[in-house]
Amino acid sequence: MEMVNRILQEKITARIAPNKVVLIFGARRVGKTVMMRQIVNSYSGKTLMLNGEDYDTLALLENRSIANYRHLFDGIDLLAIDEAQNIPQIGSVLKLIVDEIPGISVLASGSSSFDLLNKTGEPLVGRSTQFLLTPFSQREISQIETPLETRQNLESRLIYGSYPEVVMMENYERKIDYLRDIVGAYLLKDILAIDGIKNSSKMRNLLRLIAFQLGSEVSYDELGKQLGMSKTTVEKYLDLLEKAFVVYRLGAFSRNLRKEVTKAGKWYFYDNGIRNAIIGVFSPLAVRQDVGALWENYVIGERRKASFNERLHKEFYFWRTYDKQEIDLIEESADSLTALEFKWGNKMPPVPTIFHEAYPNAEFYVVNKENYLDFV
Repeated sequence: MEMVNRILQEKITARIAPNKVVLIFGARRVGKTVMMRQIVNSYSGKTLMLNGEDYDTLALLENRSIANYRHLFDGIDLLAIDEAQNIPQIGSVLKLIVDEIPGISVLASGSSSFDLLNKTGEPLVGRSTQFLLTPFSQREISQIETPLETRQNLESRLIYGSYPEVVMMENYERKIDYLRDIVGAYLLKDILAIDGIKNSSKMRNLLRLIAFQLGSEVSYDELGKQLGMSKTTVEKYLDLLEKAFVVYRLGAFSRNLRKEVTKAGKWYFYDNGIRNAIIGVFSPLAVRQDVGALWENYVIGERRKASFNERLHKEFYFWRTYDKQEIDLIEESADSLTALEFKWGNKMPPVPTIFHEAYPNAEFYVVNKENYLDFV
């Protein structure tokens, strides 16, 4: 099997430094463990890799004393801990290690930011750098595809997504089984393990509603009524789903023009395959009613992956006025504003007049399947 080099790997390696912690977040099965092993194997000093799901690792770290950690890690240049969120008081553990063992560097991964950040947040202020690893980006997949194969595989990306193992599978039935397993065994399991989340069917039903409203503005009140839960509970569940890297929210872009929508939100999935597994639909594009939404989800996802991988720190929004002028994606960085409209067909609509008048310096592009490789 051909190896795909992750864009973040070099950047993470460059940030490894004595008495500092590098944190890698990302959903399960996006390749964190594989990348960590490659970083560890290519590291020039003495290394040790532990797994937070391993009982022996938990037992080793249970005695949180300077003497114990010096005994365990004396002479280690790089300590790597996979699935670190499973280790009790992991933030305090890592703080003690990097504060008390001269010269040691730490690399830690976690499959849900609400676990790892809650447990590392305050103790590691000033001591850590964070990275987000997503499913493969198209730029990464292009290492093992010709441009012709990339175009031929576009439909597969929209239907089955870009999880590393899915990309490498050639059999479509295996792709479907794998995606169903991820949704059932990993994503929801991570979220339902959190204290206070008892109702797995409500969480799954909420995900299905979000999946069917892909790219549309979402009302928490309406979702609550459909699910028989409060608006507050809906917001709590969506927050957990976002912190587990299943979905993310785009807010409305506005600089206070009276006509601009300001409070609405749209929800998208990190991966098209996960979205389709949740609704149980893997039909070809030719017979689907949701191709436009899948296309929008895919390209926005690729733009976000590029921002994470290149450390561009962009902010992402949609734009709409109360009289229904709208733009699918607004990207804001420190010195630029870019507007992108996504069309599966060949329509090339002009920039909305109100937007152009309000933001004359913004760049505007229409992205379709003929030119999309210039934008991902």
